[in-house]
Amino acid sequence: MKLRLAIVGAGPAGIYAADILLKHERSFDVSIDLFDQLPAPYGLVRYGVAPDHPRIKGIINALRDVLDRGDIRIFGNVRFGEDLTLDDLQNHYHAVIFSTGAVRDAELRIPGIELPGSYGAADFVSWYDGHPDYPREWPLEAESIAVVGNGNVALDVARMLVKHPEDLLPTEIPTNVYEGLQTSPVTDVHVFGRRGPMQVKFTPLELRELGELRDVDMIVHEEDFDYDEASKAAIESNKQVLVIDRVFTQWRAREVGQASRRLHFHFYAKPLEVVAGEGGCVGAFRYERTEPDGHGGVRGTGEIREVPVQAAYRAIGYFGSPLPGIPFDAQRGVIPNHEGRVLRTDDSSPDQANEVMPGVYATGWIKRGPVGLIGHTKSDAMETISHLVKDQSNWWSPAEPGEQAALDLLESRGVKFTDLEGWHRLDEHEIALGEPEGRARIKVVPRDEMVRVSRAES
Repeated sequence: MKLRLAIVGAGPAGIYAADILLKHERSFDVSIDLFDQLPAPYGLVRYGVAPDHPRIKGIINALRDVLDRGDIRIFGNVRFGEDLTLDDLQNHYHAVIFSTGAVRDAELRIPGIELPGSYGAADFVSWYDGHPDYPREWPLEAESIAVVGNGNVALDVARMLVKHPEDLLPTEIPTNVYEGLQTSPVTDVHVFGRRGPMQVKFTPLELRELGELRDVDMIVHEEDFDYDEASKAAIESNKQVLVIDRVFTQWRAREVGQASRRLHFHFYAKPLEVVAGEGGCVGAFRYERTEPDGHGGVRGTGEIREVPVQAAYRAIGYFGSPLPGIPFDAQRGVIPNHEGRVLRTDDSSPDQANEVMPGVYATGWIKRGPVGLIGHTKSDAMETISHLVKDQSNWWSPAEPGEQAALDLLESRGVKFTDLEGWHRLDEHEIALGEPEGRARIKVVPRDEMVRVSRAES
């Protein structure tokens, strides 16, 4: 028997799942088609990692090796639910794995969060990474900016806001992004976290590199470093926390005041409100000072503080998006599943609720939520694939499983899909654009241009 498998989402989760299945010991042949709504593959590695993180983007090399073997077909610029439906997949494949990730911002429910000048980090990241479905311009008019969150995305956002744009030129930063950042009048970026400095979710490498920014002072406050017993224990027992403590200790010993830009860290700061200023736009960020509660958490002190800012970015996590015809947990932002097997949640048929949905699987952030680094998706995909391999009796029975069927279907609907050869063409084109300027590449941003280059259309 031959398994015809569709995977929706060509980021690391989808590519890892395809690779693991092809290497898995099994009693059947496999044919895999990988679909993505973007014309280029790699998902958040291309569109969710700051351009000045080449080591993280090095993951692309491993993903490229998988795709370049030639045993996985790619169909880019194909939107699930519009160009391709669940009924189509059931007609042409035995099963589908959804690996669509999480690309929206999690909500921060405080007053004023919707004021003009208040933004989600995910939108800003998509802008500076040249996502084709986002506007080419970004409003960079604030001198003082708040960033809410204590994870790596918050650090990326803060760094991109405060870093001098000319220092980004060796990277693949899109031209429109470089030009936009050049106009920014920013002098101060304030990062707020509800808990203490030893409870941050930053990775030590990210934090250490932040302190190497040119002409940027790192501002920390001594009141945040009177450690409680839980923080002391974390430093003694966890090497990552120990390194983070050492980085902050070095920053605390630095002389500050000479740089033209400053990055401030405010710990024990519970968000209360984005305060309106002149013209009804963002005017300040208000928070309550917290303190350790003795049990690893924090409690409010009742002390209210306010920092004047003209823009605010929330970076408290990503959130998944629902897919047509697929169950969705709106509270967690994931497809409900048990170890990758998708579960029904149809209220109209209570007797079927929480039953396994035949032929439908999930992996990556849309399966477990936006937690863990990119490498965690490998073990996640292995779990899903192990169930898929065992579930032959639960697969669909497609009426037209031939490999030409998907091509014919998309062409009959006028979908301008891109393929692996097209990605190679776009990749080479971007690298060539960057060469005259000594840059890694210049990323093509408009979707229609990406498609035109990929399809070699004039």
